[in-house]
Amino acid sequence: MRRLTVLGTCGAWPEAGRSASGFLLEYDGFRLVLDLGYGTFPRLSEHCADGQVDAVVITHEHPDHCADLSALCRARHFAPERGDRLPLYCTPGVVTRVQAMEPTESLLDVFDVHPLPSGHQVGPFRLDTALLPHHVPHAGVRLTAPGLSVAYSGDAGPGPALARLAADADLFIAGATLQGVGSGDGDPHLMSAAEAGAWGARAGAGRLLLTHFWPGSDRTRSTAEARSTFAGEVVAAEEGMAFTF
Repeated sequence: MRRLTVLGTCGAWPEAGRSASGFLLEYDGFRLVLDLGYGTFPRLSEHCADGQVDAVVITHEHPDHCADLSALCRARHFAPERGDRLPLYCTPGVVTRVQAMEPTESLLDVFDVHPLPSGHQVGPFRLDTALLPHHVPHAGVRLTAPGLSVAYSGDAGPGPALARLAADADLFIAGATLQGVGSGDGDPHLMSAAEAGAWGARAGAGRLLLTHFWPGSDRTRSTAEARSTFAGEVVAAEEGMAFTF
């Protein structure tokens, strides 16, 4: 089975009934988590009991992308059989940020930490990353395995590396925090829906999945703005949504 499941879609903080940023990517039995923001761990547990995943990738240290790494740490730490340390690929600052919530449990007892941005082989996936514009160090992500390529902009603004990361991707998961602004008109540290579409088109991505919506924003409007710059399929992410490949 090759499937991406949406765990959370909100930026900054989660709306009622939603979660912050997070995704579960499964490939022939290998389970990789991509970001674990507020409220994503309970949704992850619906698919992977007690946090039994094979690897975690965290794009940056903002809590709407990493807060529930603490919950995963506790679930693994207190499991009857902890097993080997879980590979964690993250930018500088993530471990320190999450460790500050843990008075007794050390993340390094649970996670085997690998720094981003850099390239790694993660199970069946080639993980390629590059720094993208944001308020803290932020890694854009590309995951490639035979017959599958997924790119993720996270919470960052657009940068030249994004075109390479998303080049011909089967699915481009793009932050759409801003509305009503086109390329270069908004905050350079964030991306608008229209910019997400434009960069998806520039990269030649197959499908565009919008995420990281500002709480209370009209997602229908974001989808329309992305469609104005991207000719392919555009989908607004919803919690529990799944894509098969």
